Amino acid sequence: MLEFLQTLSWAAVFQIIMIDILLGGDNAVVIALACRNLPAKQRMQGVLWGTAGAIILRVVLIAFALTLLAIPYLKIVGALLLAWVAIRLLIPEEGEHGDIKSGVSIMSAIKTIIIADFVMSLDNVIAIAGAAQMADPSHQLGLVIFGLLVSIPIIVWGSTIVLKMIDRFPVIVTLGAALLGWIAGGLMVTDIAYTERFGEPSNTVFYGAHIAGAVLIVVIGKWMASRKTKKEATPAA
Repeated sequence: MLEFLQTLSWAAVFQIIMIDILLGGDNAVVIALACRNLPAKQRMQGVLWGTAGAIILRVVLIAFALTLLAIPYLKIVGALLLAWVAIRLLIPEEGEHGDIKSGVSIMSAIKTIIIADFVMSLDNVIAIAGAAQMADPSHQLGLVIFGLLVSIPIIVWGSTIVLKMIDRFPVIVTLGAALLGWIAGGLMVTDIAYTERFGEPSNTVFYGAHIAGAVLIVVIGKWMASRKTKKEATPAA
């Protein structure tokens, strides 16, 4: 054990922990947003099942991390899926008006979480696999597993904190959707199909895509939410 610790690449360990803190936060936000309409007693179940889904996805994806980078249009399709999830999060559930929120099923929340996590886990898995390559080959698998284990408490703890904040500050839902739009915009211009045709995006294009994604998601989501609210209010009137 002592020999293992002495030969371990602590630089790789540090990088993996930072990757989990930075990228695991995205997963935490998605899980919190998807579970926000669940009854209070079911929220923790939704968080735990959503986290389990995120970890299982990463375990599956880790074996294909480098291959995934070479698949054209994968990130573009992922960006569109993420945009769809973000817009759905901005549209009120049936019967949700003001402070009165209808319950949604755990399965519905988990489905939303799984779709978003699949897209966002790509970057996380690839980043962890890249950091693990700094270490001795005999330690790489152990470091990848370590990275997955570290991400569990970060996601669970982060999700519960965000859920509590959403109850006090509903605007966080809009900010969370904007975050997903930001990520989707970046995915679009880093897909291999884009870079092979137009080259690596400049900083202006890269951050411009991020900003455009965030703004578009919020605008489209708010517009669709407004239409749905008016439509539901018309029969009552």
